[in-house]
Amino acid sequence: MTGKHPGLRSHTRKRKSGKVRTYYFLDRRTEGLPDVPLGTDYDAALKKYTEIRERAPRIAGTLLEAFERYERKIMPTLRAVTARGYRQNLTRLTPVFGPATWDSIRFSTLTMYLDKRTAKTQGNRELSLLSIIWNKARRWGLTDLPWPAAGLERSGWKNAERPREFEVTTALFEAVYADGDQVLRDCMDLSSATGMRLTDCREIVLPRDDTLRLKASKTGKRGEFAISASPVLSAIVARRRAVQAQHLMLLSTPTGHPVSATMLRDRYELARQRAALKAYLANDDELARQIKAMVLRDMRKRAADLADDAGEAQQLLQHGSRATTVRHYRTKAERLKPAR
Repeated sequence: MTGKHPGLRSHTRKRKSGKVRTYYFLDRRTEGLPDVPLGTDYDAALKKYTEIRERAPRIAGTLLEAFERYERKIMPTLRAVTARGYRQNLTRLTPVFGPATWDSIRFSTLTMYLDKRTAKTQGNRELSLLSIIWNKARRWGLTDLPWPAAGLERSGWKNAERPREFEVTTALFEAVYADGDQVLRDCMDLSSATGMRLTDCREIVLPRDDTLRLKASKTGKRGEFAISASPVLSAIVARRRAVQAQHLMLLSTPTGHPVSATMLRDRYELARQRAALKAYLANDDELARQIKAMVLRDMRKRAADLADDAGEAQQLLQHGSRATTVRHYRTKAERLKPAR
């Protein structure tokens, strides 16, 4: 199961009726003893597990109850990348806040956590998750207390964050692009032409007509692109239609397999290493440094810079606020008109 409950394991079985059921056990093989069946109800199984392993009842009224319930009930409904990040955050939060009672957490507790957290930006993310779980706990009836920092969102109480400033120049783009295979090139082209996130690039469906239809994985916002209006999109779609594949995704390997996140990561790392090495051998250390600093998701930044203006970039990236586009994505300076 998890590191918090060593020895607690599960078996999932599909019955003849088609119903899937999970059985929980306490693993005692290391002790030379048979496993202890704990039933099919997770809460009851966890209670029995605790009584056996710790010889003590579960402590109620602590934040740990909410953490475990959120991880059990909510995280399976989230996208894999979101759930993975949240689990990492809980790994940090649980030792500090898990044993605490709700009334012991005050605003000063939160600020003290941020002060002592060495990774300042990540500390902000962890407390954002804590806020989400806290409000869920109120809904579940685990506490009636309000979030200690409620109403202070605009006061700047969290650690200051600076947006990552990085411009994907044509030289940088072409350097990595030249050393990538067709799968990586299609992904770089697709993201830099449409502003799509990498997850959307992998999951968008091959269109049957001239319209590429997007439903953003993160926001759920919809958008459409006229394929014939873009030479880049037209080329990608033409190559994909020439592939004999058993899947519906736009991106595909030449052998007809869907493209995974691991495939893209490995391909990008290899192409970036090769491009940086070429730059070093050409005695262009600055270009090599920039190549090594560029990540694949920066193609979204390139799309923002290729747009004619900040308004068009905002629309392309589907941001609700133009300030978000300018602050985090668009690096191109705006053309100003002299007053006289």
